Amino acid sequence: MPDFARIESFLEMMAVERGASDNTLAAYRRDLDDARGFLGGSTGLGDADTEALRRYMAHLEATGLAPASRQRRLSALRQFFKFLYAEGQRGDDPSGPIEGAKRARPLPKILSEAEVDRLLDTAATAAEDASLEGGARLRARRMLALVEILYATGLRVSELVSLPRSVLRSRGRVIVVRGKGDKERMVPIGERARDALASFGEAMAGRAEAAGSPWLFPALSESGHVTRQSFARDLKVLAGRAGLSPARVSPHVLRHAFASHLLQNGADLRSVQELLGHADIGTTQIYTHVLEERLMRLVTDHHPLSQLAEE
Repeated sequence: MPDFARIESFLEMMAVERGASDNTLAAYRRDLDDARGFLGGSTGLGDADTEALRRYMAHLEATGLAPASRQRRLSALRQFFKFLYAEGQRGDDPSGPIEGAKRARPLPKILSEAEVDRLLDTAATAAEDASLEGGARLRARRMLALVEILYATGLRVSELVSLPRSVLRSRGRVIVVRGKGDKERMVPIGERARDALASFGEAMAGRAEAAGSPWLFPALSESGHVTRQSFARDLKVLAGRAGLSPARVSPHVLRHAFASHLLQNGADLRSVQELLGHADIGTTQIYTHVLEERLMRLVTDHHPLSQLAEE
């Protein structure tokens, strides 16, 4: 069967059985056509062996294609050859032995403790502004509750905006969060966040939008609660008022700040993993640079040889 027919069969399977979108199918087609064009003068794509695929991947690297793009091309090839093997059109999968492009994992963007303090202080000042009334006061107190809870718990933004109203009725030190995979975890919540939450609850008392709503942060949206996008926009506005670059501030950056500041102040990686709701410790290991910095300071400050060297 010619390569063209094999690719069309593969794309049909992806559309029908996997429900791939038009954009996904177009991306697969481009990637496979590119590989077919490179190999077309020799074996063809469908009959390529591992060495031929290695030559193709080496060609991509030599042309300066970014590691992420090379990895996407390899992923398309893997899916294609798995399909051919499953359909009995090949007796092997030549893409199996090929290593993926290694990408340096970027360090998470974080804010310093002083910068987070400025952000929280600015939100608190607005929430305490006696000149604000009605909806403006409610929005200011809601914003303070959102940022205080986010920094106190490190919740994902989707977890934060969809917190149930039952959180408001409890003044406990721990809240139960339903995260990815519908898994529940307990997350401690500090006094400042509890106070901000209580203040928001007072502002919400008697409001029509709160009546019968199951959400802690109700809103007139399709979901029934504040959306991730609207909170992210409001957070950037708050950052600007706090004298911080809005480009540096997002809900995810505050989640990173929560984790990094815990580690800087003595928390262990496994505890941070549990608090963040990471299923795999490998995901949490993006913060190991913080641990390394802390250990270096520990040695510099306390090891006798280090002190002698300074003298």
